Amino acid sequence: MTSPVQGAGGSDSSGTPKRRILVGRVVGAFGVRGEVKLESWTEPRSAIFGYRPWILRDARGNERELGTVRGRQVGKGLAAEIPGVEDRDAAEAMRGTEVWVPRSALPRPAEGEFYWADLEGLDVVNLEGVAMGRVSHLFATGANDVLVARDGEREWMIPFVRPQFVTDIDLHAGRITVDWDPEF
Repeated sequence: MTSPVQGAGGSDSSGTPKRRILVGRVVGAFGVRGEVKLESWTEPRSAIFGYRPWILRDARGNERELGTVRGRQVGKGLAAEIPGVEDRDAAEAMRGTEVWVPRSALPRPAEGEFYWADLEGLDVVNLEGVAMGRVSHLFATGANDVLVARDGEREWMIPFVRPQFVTDIDLHAGRITVDWDPEF
């Protein structure tokens, strides 16, 4: 399963809804020349530099679109040059800024693979047809990914193990079928 993690709305210049995917965030400054350290949720991590355009969203919700970004692997992390960020103080001020890309910028997943963002919001039902809410989010545990379904009152954490627990994913119908006891 591929995992740029979160999806969000927005619109293009014509007002048409445009789905966005959160692919990373700025976690601090790198060096003294204005480069930023990035946390990337793409696989591999450096794939973040291949997606265009980047939409940077700061903590206040202000957005800025970038057509080009230069970056590189540095040790176990990533560093990027953001246009207009010229020194360490400006880079440090970007800490927490999110990096979003249009969903259309991501490659089509292979057969049987899904982006987490495409699963968020889908209805979850078990084999008996019992509604178990909607997919709130997914997270990785190391052993396997976990699908979190919420119905407002309850929350289920279902191992994302196919076909043992997740038996069917129907993106067109907006539904995931699971082999899971709703009382568990």
